[in-house]
Amino acid sequence: MLHSLDTFNFRQMIVDSPDQFATGFEIAKDARVDGDFKSIMISGMGGSALPGNLFRVYLSDLAKRGKSTGKRLGIFQNRFYGLPHEAYDQCLNFICSYSGNTEETIASFEEALKHNLPCIGFSSGGKIEEMCKEHSVPFVKMPIPSEGFQPRVGTGYFFGAMYRVLINQGLVPDTREEILTGAEKLQGQISEFEAQGKALSEKLFGKTPVIFGTTRFKSVAMIWKIKINETSKTPAFYNFFPELNHNEMVGYTNPQAKFIVVMLRDTSDDFKMMLRRFEITAKLLQEKGVEVETIDMPGENVFEKMFGSILVADFASYYLALKYGINPTPVDMVESLKKLLVA
Repeated sequence: MLHSLDTFNFRQMIVDSPDQFATGFEIAKDARVDGDFKSIMISGMGGSALPGNLFRVYLSDLAKRGKSTGKRLGIFQNRFYGLPHEAYDQCLNFICSYSGNTEETIASFEEALKHNLPCIGFSSGGKIEEMCKEHSVPFVKMPIPSEGFQPRVGTGYFFGAMYRVLINQGLVPDTREEILTGAEKLQGQISEFEAQGKALSEKLFGKTPVIFGTTRFKSVAMIWKIKINETSKTPAFYNFFPELNHNEMVGYTNPQAKFIVVMLRDTSDDFKMMLRRFEITAKLLQEKGVEVETIDMPGENVFEKMFGSILVADFASYYLALKYGINPTPVDMVESLKKLLVA
């Protein structure tokens, strides 16, 4: 039953998200850019940038498993108004804005066009689509499956579409079957992820969440933080092992807020000392009165661990929003900022 606060049915957006990968592959099936590239630059902000963080993790895992096209692909990300220098060196520029009107991304696109850099656009419309048509730049139209659809729950669309482009370019191995099998498995576990997220929301209520991950999955910890910020409309922070043991951990000697640390643990981690760090760090934090909740990342491979744990984050932040009496879908402060910037 639809919750009275959930006027855009945000919960259904989460439930449907594992199906996005297949759609992403399909909408980009004909997208290709002429040229020989050694890297990609993903220009995007907010939810439109999240797939880039996960790309790096997934492609690194493929390389470790010996799955490769024989080419080393550099993946760079741009979250600013201008392009970094890497965008100019045999680089394919991905221009990503779900709305198509993101100010920073448009500025980066304008710079790329000025210097005749190879580009491909990804958006649901807006200025990005107009610019692609005007300059004959390849374009992938992103879906808007429902009213109020939010980019932060469209990661599967972006991931699938961008990965299909890389397949088309011969820059990555064709592992679509592996990804779709993993997505199907995630869909079959939706009720489990929802129950886990809902239970976690009870523990997060009234506290400031701090998400800790490993170096490999630090981008997943960051996405957890973003989900809580945008969906629950409350502060959250993140860091990663082992770096946090050399600085942030010490800050909890004298905590100035009611924190809860959520540790994303990969039990298959090859570095046994990393698992030991989780145990010891939790003990030290608890001795300082900081609550610690350890979440074992679900799944049998990197893809399932990333997207399975993100689904838990989606549901946890969704139910936390409802507990705070907040509509989980809109991001009013972001929209207010955009209006003020053009005023």
